[in-house]
Amino acid sequence: MDVLKFAIRKLLGGIPLILGVTFIAFLLMVYFGPDLTYEKLGKNPTPEEIAEIRHQLGYDQPFLTRYGTYLKQLVTLDFGYADIRDLKVSDILKETMPVSLHLIIPGFILGNVIAVILALIAAYHRSSWVDKLIMTGSVIGMSISFLIVIIVFQLIFSSSYGLGWFPVRGWEVYDADGGIIWLEYLKYVTVPTLATVFVALGYNTRFYRAVLVEEMTKDHVRTAKAFGHGTKALLFKGVLKNAMVPIITRVMFSIPLVVVSGSLLIESYFGIPGVGKVTYDAILAGDQNILKAIVGLTAVLFVIVLLLTDILYRVFDPRVELK
Repeated sequence: MDVLKFAIRKLLGGIPLILGVTFIAFLLMVYFGPDLTYEKLGKNPTPEEIAEIRHQLGYDQPFLTRYGTYLKQLVTLDFGYADIRDLKVSDILKETMPVSLHLIIPGFILGNVIAVILALIAAYHRSSWVDKLIMTGSVIGMSISFLIVIIVFQLIFSSSYGLGWFPVRGWEVYDADGGIIWLEYLKYVTVPTLATVFVALGYNTRFYRAVLVEEMTKDHVRTAKAFGHGTKALLFKGVLKNAMVPIITRVMFSIPLVVVSGSLLIESYFGIPGVGKVTYDAILAGDQNILKAIVGLTAVLFVIVLLLTDILYRVFDPRVELK
C-alpha cells in the first residue's frame, strides 16, 4: 500500500517535468521546426490555397491552443497521421517499438552485467596489471566513436571483406504470425549487440569500478577486514550490495538515452525498422507528428524511470525510505 501511494505521488510529481520538457520541445518545433505548408502545395500557390493548408496543419491556431492539443494527444496517445507513412502515429509506434526493444535489450543487459563483473575484478586487483589492463580497455572503448565501432564491426562480421557471418542490413526475424524466428533473430541482432556492448563497457566499467573502489575505502569495510573477513567475500557480499544505489541510478537513467539515441544510430545504419529509424526518417522529412510523439513519450519514460529507480533503491537498501 505504501509503495502504491508513493508511486501515485511520484507520478503526480513528475507532471511538471513532463509539462516542462514537452513545452520547450513544442516551442522549438513550432518556431524553429520545418514549415510543411509549401511542401504540400504545388508551384505558385494562391493565398487561398496557402491559408487552407495552414488551417489543415493547425498553423493558424494560437500557440497555447496548439500546445493544449498536443497534451491531449499525449494523454490519448492519438498523434494523428504521419507524413512519412500513410498510417497513424500510434500504429507506427506499436509496430516499431517491439523491434527496438528486441534490438536494444541484449546489448543493454550484457553491457551492464559484463561491466559490473569487470569492475569487480578490477577493484579486487586494484593497482595490479589486471586492473590496468581492464581500465586501458575501458579507455579505448570510450575514446572510439560509436559510429566508427558500428562500421568496423559490420566490416569484420558482415561484409565480404571480413568474415561475412551475419546479414549486412535488414531485420527479417518475424514469422507470418509476428513470432520471433530465433535463429534469424540471433543472426540480425549479433553485430548491433557486439557494437553496443563494446562501447557501453568503456563507460560502464570505469564508473562501476570507481563506485566499488570508493565503497571499499569506507570505515565499515576496513573494520570488517580488521576482524578477518576476506577481501573477496567483502567485495561480493558487502561492497557490491552497498554500491547498488549508484549502479541502479546509472542503469535506470541510461534506459531512455539508449532507447532514443542508441537505437536511432544503430537502426538508421543497419536499416532496422524500429523507433530509431522512424525518428531518423521523421527528422529528415520534418514529420512533426512523429517527433512530438517521440519527445512526449520520452518525457513520460523519464518519469517512469524516476519512479522505478526510487523503488529499487528501497529494494536493495532498506535504509532508503519511500517519501
